[in-house]
Amino acid sequence: MKNHSFGWWLGRIVLAILLLFLVWNLWIFGHVWWWKDHNPDDTAFMEEGLARLQKDDPEAELRHKWVPYSQISPNLKRALVASEDAKFLDHDGFDWEGIQAAWEKNLKKGRIVAGGSTISQQLAKNLFLSSRRTPWRKLEEAIITVMLEKMLDKRRIFEIYLNVIEWGNGIYGAEAASRYYYRTGAANLGVSQAAKLAAMVPDPRFYDAHRNDRRLLRKTSIIARRMPYADIP
Repeated sequence: MKNHSFGWWLGRIVLAILLLFLVWNLWIFGHVWWWKDHNPDDTAFMEEGLARLQKDDPEAELRHKWVPYSQISPNLKRALVASEDAKFLDHDGFDWEGIQAAWEKNLKKGRIVAGGSTISQQLAKNLFLSSRRTPWRKLEEAIITVMLEKMLDKRRIFEIYLNVIEWGNGIYGAEAASRYYYRTGAANLGVSQAAKLAAMVPDPRFYDAHRNDRRLLRKTSIIARRMPYADIP
């Protein structure tokens, strides 16, 4: 009788978890569908960043301003594709060769030094998930990436990405980053400025505080050389 009761309760618990998982993903699906022609007001990463800032200053606010795709310099678009996802226009959300290369590099180094995430995967994480690395997060990131790729075109995915990714301590989106670092709008970014912003993306808060770091300057130079070959939406 006790074993029967345990099995009954275990089944109920598993069913409840599956239902919660379904409801959560339906909620995400609704948001992605809405964002086909509406802009996100904020993201999970923005909420996390604001909470971090407000620990020290309860009045702190994020720097963020949405601008249309047409008002963002092609230089920044090319720089980000060259830096983060050279196959952006060709893949279905996952760069399998890039993932394999990152896996082999991490095994060789014995720690995580490369991610292999596409722009679509990065956007999925930024919109809905936390910055903590967990198996659950990677699974959910994959599900959201598929939703983004199936429901939005590449231009819209890239437009949202350009407007929400983190670019420093409390800095989100291309317009805020351009004005914070260069005192100009995102439409006016030159090649070197765009390349440096793209180079900051993997660790923006660190590079915000270390703007002349050797790794940052070296990567900026590499991105600038690759930009002419980057295909953008």
